[in-house]
This record gives sequence, structure tokens and C-alpha cells, in this order.
Amino acid sequence: MTEPLKVYVPRDAGALALGADKVAAEIAREAEARGLDIRLIRNGSRGLFFLEPMVEVVTEDGRLAYGPVAPEDVASLFDAGFLTGGDHPLAQGETEKIPFLARQTRLTFARCGIIDPLDPADYEAHGGLKGLRHAVMMAPEEIVETMIASGLRGRGGAGFPTGIKWKTVAEAKGEQKYIVCNADEGDSGTYSDRMIMEGDPFMLIEGMVIAGLATGATRGYVYTRSEYPHAIATMRDAIAIARRHGFLGPDILGSGHAFDMEIRMGAGAYVCGEETSLLNSLEGKRGVVRAKPPLPAHEGFLGRPTVVNNVISLATVPAILDHGPEFFRDFGVGHSHGTIPIQIAGNVKNGGLFEIAFGLTLHELVDEIGGGTRSGRPVKAVQVGGPLGAYFPRALFDTIFDYEAYTAKSGLIGHAGIVVFDDTVDMLKQARFAMEFCAIESCGKCTPCRIGSVRGVEVADKIAAGEDPEAQIALMTDLCQTMRFGSLCALGGFTPFPVLSAIEHFPDDFHPARFAEAAE
Repeated sequence: MTEPLKVYVPRDAGALALGADKVAAEIAREAEARGLDIRLIRNGSRGLFFLEPMVEVVTEDGRLAYGPVAPEDVASLFDAGFLTGGDHPLAQGETEKIPFLARQTRLTFARCGIIDPLDPADYEAHGGLKGLRHAVMMAPEEIVETMIASGLRGRGGAGFPTGIKWKTVAEAKGEQKYIVCNADEGDSGTYSDRMIMEGDPFMLIEGMVIAGLATGATRGYVYTRSEYPHAIATMRDAIAIARRHGFLGPDILGSGHAFDMEIRMGAGAYVCGEETSLLNSLEGKRGVVRAKPPLPAHEGFLGRPTVVNNVISLATVPAILDHGPEFFRDFGVGHSHGTIPIQIAGNVKNGGLFEIAFGLTLHELVDEIGGGTRSGRPVKAVQVGGPLGAYFPRALFDTIFDYEAYTAKSGLIGHAGIVVFDDTVDMLKQARFAMEFCAIESCGKCTPCRIGSVRGVEVADKIAAGEDPEAQIALMTDLCQTMRFGSLCALGGFTPFPVLSAIEHFPDDFHPARFAEAAE
């Protein structure tokens, strides 16, 4: 009996926003009308959002891509014989050879967009569970040492060594320990966590189970945002499937070790991306930052030793256990080891997820890979690291993607999102937005963040009104220093990064001459 032809249409939220469900429905209708036997698979996205909805077909020549496909394109695709690789204006050729994808080094996202996200057999056929199978044969101390040797640093923004955090929890006293996955992805221009949860959820589950084996934790929680309904639904389904297949529950892969987990949904407060505020919310309390010490590794969820790791950190763990720490450590530069999923967004021609070893420059990311601005105008600024990240001018585009390199330029990598702006952007307005964002999202616990951000908005408005701009700029700079060194957490502490970088690198947008010209 002839196998049905496989057609992949992403179920990723980014693709859905661009009409993927309508495209999938139209493909199913057209195939039925023509009497064609197809198997329609809803995969995750490959991350080429400039080509979404991107439809893939499995042919004798491999997987071929067509995109971006609209519902009205479907009939012409069938007419062109796209199911067997027929030529069409939307044809992109072999998916793996599309330049945006071919240049990548995919470790964490190796399966995303390739497999059916909720098919455990498909997951295993593409290397899934290999890391966990190795882990159940190792002593907890061996797993921890493997993670330390890999050099993996937290991909949530702080860049703290993951293995050291696990070691601290493993050595902490406590009858009950927890693994908490921070999936409260709130930075502007970021979507890698969501892509993993929607496109390769078993990998996140596998990483959390390995973390549990390493530290003695038997319970895990994924804390995510209410704005991610598709990711939440997919993760809940994946957890139920994982239990049925024995890699979650009381006897992990027959090893005698127990680990189980569940999804918890937050209300969308940005500050709950900070680990202690997240833990308060997870406990049913108001999302307010805790003073440290004690660290969550000693007294975290419900006062017990807790690992708090980002989605990408945990999702990278299975590859390290599968291929070995040296394999992972050999990627990257300096103390930034492995690959990093960079999310390219904003006013850019080729927006999407680009996973590569640390070391690429902003010039390569924005001009070569991103293709410059979508508007066709010159790039003026790139914000790296979310709403609390610094704005980099073209003069700093030789900066390589590396934790220490960004710190040296008064910036931060954060969650590795980059947002591109063309020359029409007003950097004074962007500086004001940073302060306003902080004022709205502050938990209110510390004065520098709670009051400083409100004062910052007022000062920005005075600069915009031309009220003694030089004095106001000096006041803003002083205010930023107070917030940076006096705030309890990174929300208030990092808000000065976009403000000060805007003042330093784009002085014309703040300079008194601007107001004189406007008056004329």
C-alpha cells in the first residue's frame, strides 16, 4: 500500500498569526477534492518567519519548502505538482539549503520544525531521549560535573553557569527539591522559549527530568505566561503523553527514579520573569521581588532548594548529555560556550530565529542574515537584550555576540533578542519608553525602581519640551546611576541601559539644537 504524501504546515503561534490554520484547511480541502491521499502534519516552525506560513512536502529529493503561502495560493500549488516538488513562484527548494537556515548550527533547535511535536516516536527517531538514557545510567554527581564541564551558561539573560547552580542545589539540605522552568518570556523581540514549547516540548521535559536526576529533585514546574495559550496547551498534552510513555512519573525509563511536573500560568507581569518574583507568584503570592540571600538554590519554592532555569537552558541539556560536554564546549568564544538562539525582530527584512555558536558580529546578524531593514532605509539602532537592553549604533556593529564583549560595551545579551530600527526612530522617545515600561511593570518594592522610573518619564518629557535640556540630561544620567546601583532586581537595575546608551550614542536626538531647529 502506498504511503500518503506528507505535508507539513506549522502550528507555531507565529505561523498561526500569519494564517497557517487557513492554509492547512485549504490544503486538506484541495487534496480531498482532487482525490489525493496526504498526511497533514502540524509541526513547529523552523523559525524563518519571513517565509511563514512555510509549507514543506516530503519528496524523493528530501523536504522541499514553499512560502510564504496564503490560502489563495494553495490551488496553484497543487496545479504545479508541489506534492512531488513541482516548480512554483513560492518554491524555496530544499528546506535545509535555504541560506537563512543553511548557515545555522542547530543544537537546541535541531528538531524544531522537523518533527510532529506530540509524537514521541518521531521525537525518538530524531535523537530524542538519548540524553536521558545516558543520564539514568549516571550518578547524580556525574551529571552535575558533565554540566559544569560543558560551560553552559543560563540562556535567560544572567549568564550564570548552569552546572554550578545545579551543584549548589544538589548539595543543599532538603527532603524535597524542585526544578522550576522560567518560561515567562516577556522581552520584546523574543520567542525562542515559545518555539521550543510549541515545536519540541519533549526536549524541555527531558531536560527538566535530567535536572531532577542531577539534583535529587522529584517535582518540576513550568511557569509561563497567559499570553502563550498554544504553548500551554501543547506542553500539557506533551506532559500527559510523556507520563504514558514512561519518561515522566514514578519510574523514569524503568530506572526507579521519580520525577513529575506540571504547567503553571502567570498573569503576565514582566517582573515575574525575575526568579524570586516568579517563585512568589508560583506560590500564589503577589509577584514581588525577594531580597537575596537566601538564594533560591537554598530556599526557593516553598522554602526548599530549587533550580530555576530558563527554557533554552533546560532544552539544551539533553544535547549535552547525548554528545558530551566537550562537543558543546567547543562551540563559541571565550567564556561563552555552545550555541545561542538569536531572535531577529523589528524593522528587518528576514526576521526569525537564528541559532549559531557565539561569536557573530551585529553587522553579520543585521546586514547579512537579517538582510537590513524591511523599510529599505538605513539602520540607525539595534536594541539587544529586550526592553532593558542597550541600543547599539552602527559604530558598534563589530561587537561579537559574547557575554563579556557586550558587558564591555555597557550592554547585555539578555534573552538574545535583537530589535532593529531604521533612521526614522526617535531615540528620546525610546529612552522615555524604557522609563515608562519600568514604571508600569515595577513590583513597587524598592524606591529606585518605583519612584525613579516615574521621575525618568517626567525628565524625558521636559527634554522633549525643550526645558533646559542640558540640565535635564544631566539629571537623567544621575537618576540612571541611582537606579542602576540601588534597585533590588534587574528591572530597575537594567532600565538605565537603554536610556544611557540612547543618550551616549544618539546625542542629536537629545541635543538642544534639535529644539531650536523645530522652533524655526
